Amino acid sequence: MKKLRFLFAGVMATMLAFASVSCSNVAKEANADGLNPQFTTKWSRGEDGVIRTVVPSRPIGQEHALLLKTAALDTVRVGFVGLGMRGPGAVERWTHMNDVGLNVRIVALCDYVPERAAAANKILERAGLPKAAEYSGEFGYKELCERNDIDIVYVATDWMHHVPVALYAMEQGKHAAIEVPSAMSVQDCWDLINMSEKTRLHCIQLENCCYDEFEMNTLNMAQKGIFGEIVHVEGAYIHNLDDFWGYYWKKDENDKLGWRMEYNRMHRGDVYATHGLGPACQLLDIHRGDRMKTLVAMDTKSFHGAEYVKNKTGEECTDFQNGDQTTTLIRTEKGKVIEIQHNVMNPQPYSRMYQLTGTTGFANKYPVQGYALEGKASNVEGIPNHENLNAHGFLSPEAHAALVAQYRHPLYQEIGEKAKTVGGHGGMDFIMDYRLVYCLQNGLPLDMDVYDLAEWCCVAELGYISMSNNCAPVEVPDFTRGHWNEVQGLKLHKAE
Repeated sequence: MKKLRFLFAGVMATMLAFASVSCSNVAKEANADGLNPQFTTKWSRGEDGVIRTVVPSRPIGQEHALLLKTAALDTVRVGFVGLGMRGPGAVERWTHMNDVGLNVRIVALCDYVPERAAAANKILERAGLPKAAEYSGEFGYKELCERNDIDIVYVATDWMHHVPVALYAMEQGKHAAIEVPSAMSVQDCWDLINMSEKTRLHCIQLENCCYDEFEMNTLNMAQKGIFGEIVHVEGAYIHNLDDFWGYYWKKDENDKLGWRMEYNRMHRGDVYATHGLGPACQLLDIHRGDRMKTLVAMDTKSFHGAEYVKNKTGEECTDFQNGDQTTTLIRTEKGKVIEIQHNVMNPQPYSRMYQLTGTTGFANKYPVQGYALEGKASNVEGIPNHENLNAHGFLSPEAHAALVAQYRHPLYQEIGEKAKTVGGHGGMDFIMDYRLVYCLQNGLPLDMDVYDLAEWCCVAELGYISMSNNCAPVEVPDFTRGHWNEVQGLKLHKAE
């Protein structure tokens, strides 16, 4: 009966909202060849030309998970699933949590390939820690999740297994921490939200770029008003992966591409938006006072991807979906604009294009790191010739250093040096894991919640819908289902 009520509510909502137009399925309409198999969200175009997807009603008895708190854990017991590229580094970082006053226990290790679980146990051995239980095979993760001595499952598998593992973990009473991108479709987003709301368990996307030192310092400045009203932010994932494609897991000897290239072949859109979008959304307090309202996406055709497939397989590739370059523009409820780019195909310097424009200042990280401020934008200690600051150029090296020293984020003041010693993209990976464990151990809301996960991942399919319909505007669902303006401002909670 509960499923029937849920389906009926969704159908009625669609009929009432879009009675003047017919509902269509973009995956079938745009791709008769059956590609983009995960992109199946129902949508309709309103009389205003905006495409809107179905927003399912919150199931009866279910509440939102904003500022969700769970019981404090004396020791955070973790099981790792996926020990290929990202997993072993996470295991290594967790062996250092006791160094910064946190209590963790690595209970179990799982990978499809048994040798990888065994190799990860060597990390524990070198750290002088007890050996963890090992699991492997197609459903080894289920055995891990079913244990009664694990609090959180850390998911670092290939993208296609992120959601199945996380859902099963929450079903078994475990929190879920998922590598990026955590959800591959809009339906995945709703499934994770509903499971987190239903079980009252955390479901967090492991977006490490939100913990980069420049990003965190800049966020601290923004929250203290240095840039005035932020009006425009940019982010990206620009990273030529030619040196990496061959190292992604292959299902058998006939697999010439590996899972990640195969995914790009089959899916059109920004399939890896979160590195750029996460920090941008935090600057704008998305679902904490503002929300993403509408997006438009545009891409190039596939040049390099199709050529790569041809070179590896010896066959012409005429069905490569992901364009070499994808650009997404998002407008918020308060009239701000976010620009996100994705390019993993062409030779370019690595860039996340972290940039903000405000009414009194500007920040930029790639390719040049710097700040530009109006003369009276702030009272910055130690900046020479303060009244003569020129917003038409970057601050001098001396002024830049003084600004950063005054507004260094408290997290980097606290454990920044330790994080850099442990490593993981300059320390941001360690700080991400540190904050996760700290909040769980103290029963605090996490820095990023399941709605962040959904908002940052949904642009893949929504952008695809836009591009498949002549770059039409697409409404971004309110994943909080009406609560986006109840929490005011992003806050990193601390124990009393």
